[in-house]
Formats: sequence, structure tokens, C-alpha cells
Amino acid sequence: MSKGLLHHVEIYVSDLNRTIDFWSWFLEDLGYTLFQDWNNGRSWKIGDTYIVFVQAEDRFLDFPYHRCRVGLNHLAFYASSRKHVDEMTSKLKKKGIKILYPNKHPFAGGDSHYAVYFEDPDRIKVELVSPE
Repeated sequence: MSKGLLHHVEIYVSDLNRTIDFWSWFLEDLGYTLFQDWNNGRSWKIGDTYIVFVQAEDRFLDFPYHRCRVGLNHLAFYASSRKHVDEMTSKLKKKGIKILYPNKHPFAGGDSHYAVYFEDPDRIKVELVSPE
């Protein structure tokens, strides 16, 4: 393995089934494949990196996630192109997923930063950005 590459990210979620419904199609569209599946979690892998979602215990659900608190702000993924960003934006809208910063889309990250921003069921911000 190459030194410094990200091995995995593990995220605890409030409703695992809702999270799986949300993330599975998106990650699979990006080329991830199902890696692990057990009662309280699921993961998807691409190359040597994987993303894990785990059901949080009830005793830890009293404080919901907020990206402006200390901790994770968002996850950003590369799209294959600007066309891919546009296609994903259409898919998100068809699924009823709210696009963030609609008045600045697809340049909410700046004039040369072509991306779509949206939130998962726990309001974790997700970005799909074109490499162009």
C-alpha cells in the first residue's frame, strides 16, 4: 500500500436502513462494490479504500449530527466529468434529494469548481466534484 492513502472511513448513523437506501445507489454509481454486510452495518469498497456505515446505539442518538460542530463537515467524491455531475444532479432530483446551494449550482464551490452538493439522511453533506 502507498503511504498516506486513506484506508477507510467509518460513520455512525441514526437509521441504518435509511442510510443504506441513500448511499448504496450513489456509491455503486461511482464504482464502489458491497464489501461487508452485517446486522448493524454495511460497507462499500473501491480499490483499497472503503466506507463503513454503522447503526449508532440508541443511547447515543440524543444529539443529532450537525456538520458545523466539531467533527466531519462533508465527504467529497470525484465525478468522472462535468457531464457525470449533471447526470447525478438529475438522479438526485428524481429521488427527491434536495440540492444544496441551488442558486449557485453547479459553481457553489467557486467559478472553476463544478460540483453538486447534497445531504444524506443524517444531514452529512456530500459533494460530487468534476476533475475538469
